[in-house]
Amino acid sequence: MTPRTDSAAVFSSTAAVADAPRSELLQSVVDVARAIFGAEASSVFLLDEEADELVFQAVSGQGEEFLVGRRFPAGRGIAGWVATSGEPMVVDDLSADPSFDRSLAESTAYVPNALMAAPLISDARILGVLEVLDPSPQARSGVRELDLLAMFA
Repeated sequence: MTPRTDSAAVFSSTAAVADAPRSELLQSVVDVARAIFGAEASSVFLLDEEADELVFQAVSGQGEEFLVGRRFPAGRGIAGWVATSGEPMVVDDLSADPSFDRSLAESTAYVPNALMAAPLISDARILGVLEVLDPSPQARSGVRELDLLAMFA
């Protein structure tokens, strides 16, 4: 996709589901993110502040049948780091990144090699994290792609 096509897809998808229930909206976000970035999977985690946990709210790709509703400590893994720091992250080789929690990934039945993650922020408050797992190499090659991911968040 071209930059113009990518942006148009984001905006048209967002407009189409703006009035949909939250679960449908989040599912649309992960489906479109997975398609645009040529990824194997994508997911949205929402932060449960009381329990200090991240909760899978929408999943596209491997694991979508059983991951929604699953919880893990908010400080664990890349999603935990992004939720804590409020900063996006792109990792080309997860095996070399100390933030990557392999045992957590194994518990989901899908261990990615690379990922892109962005915090979901509203009114300066972190609500959760959008992750794109194993995006195509072209999708994680530059600032434009990270900006596009942030458009979803």
